[in-house]
Amino acid sequence: MPDALDALRERALACTRCELAETRTRVVFGSGRVDARLVVVGEAPGAQEDLSGRPFVGRSGQLLRRVVAEETGLGDDDCFVVNVVKCRPPSNRDPRPAEVAACRPWLDEQLALVTPSVVLTVGNFATRLLLDTRDGITRLRGRSYEFGASRLVPTLHPAAVLRGGAAAMAQFRHDVALAGSLLQGAAA
Repeated sequence: MPDALDALRERALACTRCELAETRTRVVFGSGRVDARLVVVGEAPGAQEDLSGRPFVGRSGQLLRRVVAEETGLGDDDCFVVNVVKCRPPSNRDPRPAEVAACRPWLDEQLALVTPSVVLTVGNFATRLLLDTRDGITRLRGRSYEFGASRLVPTLHPAAVLRGGAAAMAQFRHDVALAGSLLQGAAA
């Protein structure tokens, strides 16, 4: 599997399937263990991620990693973290449908290679895409959904949690704890 993921990474780093290839600094393929039981899926890289080539490295990422560690016991090296779109949209705009379509095969192949027990989607964008729904995150969060051989747990995006105060943090923690309990159940 590591060889297959490395080969996929090499192909993705050279991707020119959409216009985002013209404005990116780096492809943000994803990071973590190929045999991770938990995969976190976000929307798209931001400015710091575009520069570093790693997902969730700013304030949102720090919050995400801290809460995942506290609620599941998993550290950075225990998870696989990816975005739906692998290149930063200019001015952090939402990815366009053609960009999502161009990147979707990369995400699908990442998920197929890692084969997680639990997928944690953060925010509306990733959640709606993977659950193929138009329902919003506030309606979908708080429970888990069948997702192939995995369970999918939608939660708020950490950027929204940073802006949302104590209530948003409580919801975020609840959802990440749910992912942790599903991981414990899968390991039993």
